[in-house]
Amino acid sequence: AGSHAGHAIAHHDPRKGRPVNMVRHTIDVCAVLRSAVNQTYGNLLTRPTGMAVRHQIERELAAVREGGITSLDFSSIGMMDYSCADEVVAKLLVLLENEDPTRGGFVVFRGIGEDHLELVESVLTNHGLALVCVCEDGSPQLIGAVSTAERRAWEMVRSHGCAAPAELADAFGFGEDFVAEVLDALSRRRLVRRGSGGYLALVAADTVQ
Repeated sequence: AGSHAGHAIAHHDPRKGRPVNMVRHTIDVCAVLRSAVNQTYGNLLTRPTGMAVRHQIERELAAVREGGITSLDFSSIGMMDYSCADEVVAKLLVLLENEDPTRGGFVVFRGIGEDHLELVESVLTNHGLALVCVCEDGSPQLIGAVSTAERRAWEMVRSHGCAAPAELADAFGFGEDFVAEVLDALSRRRLVRRGSGGYLALVAADTVQ
């Protein structure tokens, strides 16, 4: 079976009453692993393995990245060591963050079990990175290195689905300019998506599957 699938979903902009279409793709990391290193088991172990998997994911992302949201599904991965997490998670995020912020796409991580979550968080913290993860219970979470203000703004956008700085300023307790700076920082880190009417959550509360 292939490692990639795609479909469109709609985030609803409550201010405009119409959906904001986002093309969403899924990459099965276990299927990539089996293809990249020609193995039948689902363990991400050793740096060369992680590098081979990352390179194949990068090739798949290059085909769908423009304006889309890609879910990296780790649910079928068994064991994972630090070197593979560093290659497949951290280095991939660095690549995305270094792209032209007006182009490219966004990545959401799914299926990272509790046994891997601490490892991934350690890798992210060491690199000053963060990601959006859909946990086993279906709830989207922001994990990694983020400031208190970034986390609060991300949570507010997630709960709204789509929001502009002016809408969040009063609840945030700071001026609109400060909120805009925080949201811009989240957008540059590809943790929210900037749209024509505001900032959109990568995983809205009503679209988690």
